[in-house]
Amino acid sequence: MIEVKNLTKSFGNTVAVKNMTFNVDKGEIYCLLGANGAGKTTTINLLLNLVQPENGNAKIGGMNTDDYPLKTKQKLTYIPENLSLYPSLSGVENLRFFSGLSGIKLSNNDAASYLKEAGLQLDAADKRVGVYSKGMRQKVAIALALARKSKVLLLDEPTSGLDPAASSDFAMLLTDMKERGAAILMATHDLFRAKETGTKIGIMNKGTLVEELAATDVTHSDLEKIYLNHMRA
Repeated sequence: MIEVKNLTKSFGNTVAVKNMTFNVDKGEIYCLLGANGAGKTTTINLLLNLVQPENGNAKIGGMNTDDYPLKTKQKLTYIPENLSLYPSLSGVENLRFFSGLSGIKLSNNDAASYLKEAGLQLDAADKRVGVYSKGMRQKVAIALALARKSKVLLLDEPTSGLDPAASSDFAMLLTDMKERGAAILMATHDLFRAKETGTKIGIMNKGTLVEELAATDVTHSDLEKIYLNHMRA
């Protein structure tokens, strides 16, 4: 579902992504680890067609993002580190509005049902989003992915700033989406969550994918050692 091949992008004299190649199939969570400036966000922006590559290509559902920018976006849901919702609207109203932008008309009951499925407390659905915690806002994003029946999720540091309980809840939601057949790419600093949630783990350093491994092939301690060795290189 997600294909990246020989992707390269520079900003001036700085190479942000260099010869990047990886795949994320249906039912997989690919965790992209790396320090700030490693190129994780640029990789996601290339998949979103927010920036164009100098070389290589990025595909969503077999379609090149450069050639089919709108069609590829219709297949995915993007969840950034800080999700922008309308604070004066309720969770139900936000979900109905953003679903409507995708041509999906939801009733209040439909929206409330998706929010419940995404783990939002029943009494929160009709409250203004301005009083939501970050974890609650992320659940609205998952509800949007459910409403849109998205087969691809792109996530940029979605658990940053979440407390352990909220981070665990979010990981469970991602696992549920994986089991529904979604292909998920998550850029993260969280080695523990990558090991616990990921199917595959890629490590980036200075724009390059320096290692790729199966999450089941390493312990937490092994992953930490491998990661730190690459960061010190």
